[in-house]
Amino acid sequence: MKAAVVVFPGSNCDHDIHHVLNEVAGVPAEYVWHGESSLAGYDAAVLPGGFSYGDYLRCGAIARFSPIMPEVERLAREGRPVLGICNGFQVLTECHLLPGALLRNRKLKFLCQDVHLRVEPSASLYAAKYRKGEVLRIPIAHMDGNYFCDPDTLRELEEGKRVVFRYVRPDGTREDGDGTANPNGALASIAGIMNKEGNVLGMMPHPERVSEAALGGTDGRRLFQALKKFLEGRA
Repeated sequence: MKAAVVVFPGSNCDHDIHHVLNEVAGVPAEYVWHGESSLAGYDAAVLPGGFSYGDYLRCGAIARFSPIMPEVERLAREGRPVLGICNGFQVLTECHLLPGALLRNRKLKFLCQDVHLRVEPSASLYAAKYRKGEVLRIPIAHMDGNYFCDPDTLRELEEGKRVVFRYVRPDGTREDGDGTANPNGALASIAGIMNKEGNVLGMMPHPERVSEAALGGTDGRRLFQALKKFLEGRA
């Protein structure tokens, strides 16, 4: 059991992910530079947050052409876990492992704050240790987190129960309009989605930043514990 933390030029959450996987969740993890061309021996891949290639053109638009990305896509096709957080989510949409796009935040401002997420009914391996409907407090830190897709894709996501996390009020109710509970204006308050098979997850909030009590919360820890449980089951 071993996970790859893919590092792009401009990644800045790679050490956070590496620490949480190894020291908190007990998932052996190693850094893999974007210029590598093989993920042989790895059972999962995590694309961390940051500003890959300086976010030139579009967030994730250049990173998706990195030599390592065909291997990330191979892991996804094989049913192995692929997790993209923040900039990693943007990369996953750019390479079409996940549908839609991440647009500029509604008020065109960088957002760095705690948000509340509701765990939606889904078959995602990453949500296996959460209760359906549970409300989590997890931070965001992004300029381009406004999820958007066309109506047909949204219908597929909703009908296929592929929305894993939504932005909500602390009491779990949605606020899809111009309100603080959906800070970036994401379509249908979407904060995280998965592929049809449930092994690829993209989310804008940062669970790695609330995986230890010393950092003010542990709501993100169970996501990585669920990843460990899944990998152990495949061993």
